[in-house]
Amino acid sequence: MPRQAVEPTLISSVRRALRLLEEVSNSPRGNTAKSLARRSGLALPTTYHLLRTLVHDGYLDKLEDGSYVLGDHVGEVLSASPGHLVHRKVRASLAELRDRTRAAAYLARYHDGEAEVTEIVDSPAHPRVDCPIDFREAAHATAVGKCLLSGLSRSERAEHFDRHPPLDLTPQTLTRTRELVHGARPRLCVDTEEYSLGTSCVAVPVDGWPTPVAVGVSLPAGRFDRARGVRDELVAAAERIAGALAVSGMFPEARKTPA
Repeated sequence: MPRQAVEPTLISSVRRALRLLEEVSNSPRGNTAKSLARRSGLALPTTYHLLRTLVHDGYLDKLEDGSYVLGDHVGEVLSASPGHLVHRKVRASLAELRDRTRAAAYLARYHDGEAEVTEIVDSPAHPRVDCPIDFREAAHATAVGKCLLSGLSRSERAEHFDRHPPLDLTPQTLTRTRELVHGARPRLCVDTEEYSLGTSCVAVPVDGWPTPVAVGVSLPAGRFDRARGVRDELVAAAERIAGALAVSGMFPEARKTPA
């Protein structure tokens, strides 16, 4: 069989297995096969097959109640990475936020003069926002970006917009630089279809880190009437993440393509 005919199947299998591992890592107390299939968007027979393989190879353990948790081999593989524990805690906090708000969850930071999304936890039922342009060019139009910019001084915000002039992404996008630099700095930041039509976002800051950090969720614009109602869940997630960062003293490295 030609090699190119085999590679897509192999890659798909690996991605499915990694997706399951991520979902299990987001549920430290364990999760059932049916729940994992639903969360990962996989067919149940495929999920059972992958779970059996992962248990056999030591990446997962199956508990007496039928739920699955991470196995010892995962720790052995990750032990070479000093940031793996804080990364796991952050993803678990984002997964809990996603489940409680029924919305994709995001972690972002301002680093080396740029706004960057470092982690996204979504699901087939609650997908992430499609990114029409680089997030660094759109911080002014997103809730998490606004939250990051609000943590800067006015002079720092002015310098940011010198590097990244505000783009007009939708009819709702605020592009007046003076307002963006000198405007209010609320603790709860929102965007109402400013980044992407049909989507609204809400975010709060994560305190205690030397540079601005924010956590947020995105949801369909039709659900925006309850967007401010997720504030308590966002604040709780921000506190959990702040605690994980404080204990570890390090920030999870940003992925080139958060997943």
